Amino acid sequence: MEKLFAAFKLGIKYLYRYRRRYYFLLAALIFGFTIVTFITSQKDGMYDSAYYSAQSHYAGDIVAIGYGTDTSVWEFTHHLGQNEIDDILKAANLSGINPQYTVLRTLYVEDAFVHYNGAAVQLKNLVGCDWEGESHLFGKFSFDEPPMTLTGNDGIVLSVPIARQLSARMGDSVILEVETRFGQKNTGIFVVKGIVQDTSIFGYYKAYISRLTLNRLIAYDDGDCSSVGFFLDDPSTAESNRLRLQGYLSELTQTGPLVYDRDGMVLERDRPWEGIRVFLYTLPVYLSEISYLLGAMNIITYFLYLMMLFTIMVSALVTYRLILRERSREIGVMRVIGFYGRDLRIVLLTEIIALGIISLVAGFILALALNWAASFLSFSWFPGFEIFLKGGRLKAMYLPQTMLINMGMLLLVLFMLTLIPSLRVLTKNLPELLSGETL
Repeated sequence: MEKLFAAFKLGIKYLYRYRRRYYFLLAALIFGFTIVTFITSQKDGMYDSAYYSAQSHYAGDIVAIGYGTDTSVWEFTHHLGQNEIDDILKAANLSGINPQYTVLRTLYVEDAFVHYNGAAVQLKNLVGCDWEGESHLFGKFSFDEPPMTLTGNDGIVLSVPIARQLSARMGDSVILEVETRFGQKNTGIFVVKGIVQDTSIFGYYKAYISRLTLNRLIAYDDGDCSSVGFFLDDPSTAESNRLRLQGYLSELTQTGPLVYDRDGMVLERDRPWEGIRVFLYTLPVYLSEISYLLGAMNIITYFLYLMMLFTIMVSALVTYRLILRERSREIGVMRVIGFYGRDLRIVLLTEIIALGIISLVAGFILALALNWAASFLSFSWFPGFEIFLKGGRLKAMYLPQTMLINMGMLLLVLFMLTLIPSLRVLTKNLPELLSGETL
């Protein structure tokens, strides 16, 4: 044990002594780890921001949405009757998915208009929600100014772009125009109780009113909705929970098959059926195009990995040839005084592991600085990029799994490159080492 500690201490001492020889390798390690960490943390942060935006927009990690064919009015009505709602909730209870929150929403995706002071804006999404049941979501929204109490059936929450085009402010009364499910025009007067700072593709032309009010405006029954969303404690389990929920739900009501991207979703919705059909979606289904984009970023990241690893390998090989050329006599003397091959390997491994740890720490600090600087960049010129931002800025995420992979790859390469010369120490004759022959 004492010899092991002495070898470890000697490795640290040699690293300091030959630090000038390690400068190039150290720079390559720091640069490589900085770039890879920066890209992977930004990618993970962008996906998390997109997932959060989608989670808020679709109201859940697993979303049960009903499509009913009624060709006399809407081709596809987003509609769940009370029987379907009861079946979904029963299946959720039987499957044991244990959602943290369960959210019921009515979705209006036809032509809705908001009128105010002679101006009108067409909505892309009109959402009927239960204010109290979605307080956990509205509590995370960024409002243009503190909202009024979101209760009752006469309030409306607008996005900032709509409010600006209408020149509407908090407390103003606006007129909402929709069509009933049977095609008649219907209107209602609402008080602006909140203006949400959301300029993403999900929230740009979006408004919220109470679910009961929207149901009555479009001639649904009071208890009906369009979707039932389940928020899970661990979103990473969404797919496995969806599979379990599908199994129970398919025994209770008419369900659509599981799909895994938007193309599959559109394909299945275009198939003919009778009555109401319930589809279960997870957010990756909605975000499949974004996943493809981030997948392309992964390819770039892996390419950079290979380039960085190649640079590190070349740097390490050159560095060790220079260092071992100078240290051959020293290594021979160490063997004379009782350091065996295992001890010498520990010395060399200690040097390289210590160098790797220094590189990881320095590279991570530089990545933090790069991410901090990137958070001040404006992407207003990039249409639709807001979906990847939090609070209007890029936000990096340092996921433990990703960071461990990054660190493990760097240390593994260094270890493998050190292993070869350390093994060669055992094969050299002592006279050759003492004469200064290169290892």
